[in-house]
Amino acid sequence: METQEISVKKIALNYGVYLALLSIAISVIAYVTDNHIDRPWWISVLSTIVAVGAILYGIKTFKEENNGFLSIGDALKVGLAISLIAGIIGALYNYIFITVIEPDFVTKMLDMTREQIIEQNPDMPQDQMDMAMGISEKMMQPSIMSAIGIITTLFFGFIISLVSGLIMKQNRPEN
Repeated sequence: METQEISVKKIALNYGVYLALLSIAISVIAYVTDNHIDRPWWISVLSTIVAVGAILYGIKTFKEENNGFLSIGDALKVGLAISLIAGIIGALYNYIFITVIEPDFVTKMLDMTREQIIEQNPDMPQDQMDMAMGISEKMMQPSIMSAIGIITTLFFGFIISLVSGLIMKQNRPEN
């Protein structure tokens, strides 16, 4: 049982770092191409493919190192560990990005949010607009955005891990 724990940690660390670095690379590409405020669909698709690939290969590697056996619990453990590591590294990057690299990011996001609200609800009273913008401003604090990023990464990591575990499941034969 000890070798299985060591294997989970090693695999989670490797694939979690891979996922984080690839996600950061996608964010840098979005920033350089000036697509970091209003992200186009292809960035979301690419991010999803990278996340699915990293978690899937991490679980597959675990299964191979476990003599071809994989339980759903093991798949969830590996996938969530990969997601947690990637989420923490990604949250640190986003915090640095928002506070150091692009300190106007939150202001730009709030301006875009205001424009979208006005576009979708042109007759919204000013007091409702102020309330909506106040909530948006609170949610866009760097610490809140980092926490939401980790939670979101864990949520999608859970879904990906569960589906992967159901597909790749191979129980040990009972003696």
